[in-house]
Amino acid sequence: MNDNHSKRGIRDPVVIAFGLAVFGVLAMLVVDHGPWSRPHLQTAEIASYTTGAAAQAAGATVTPTATKLQLEPVARGPKPAQPAIPASGAP
Repeated sequence: MNDNHSKRGIRDPVVIAFGLAVFGVLAMLVVDHGPWSRPHLQTAEIASYTTGAAAQAAGATVTPTATKLQLEPVARGPKPAQPAIPASGAP
């Protein structure tokens, strides 16, 4: 019998799978970045169509959010670096 037969049987599917993976990656690169795949440029009229304009076209209204206060209120409780219950031996 041939002793190399068992070693060859395991290697062949791995080589075939690797070859198919390489072929798939190359095929995706050609399809995505081929000479026929050009970037689609938008004119200023098309690019200026905003969410607000789309909402108005659908009959909805867009309301702005409330402005945030410049000075935040002081948070209640201990500061994050300060322990909630100080150690009994601490001055």
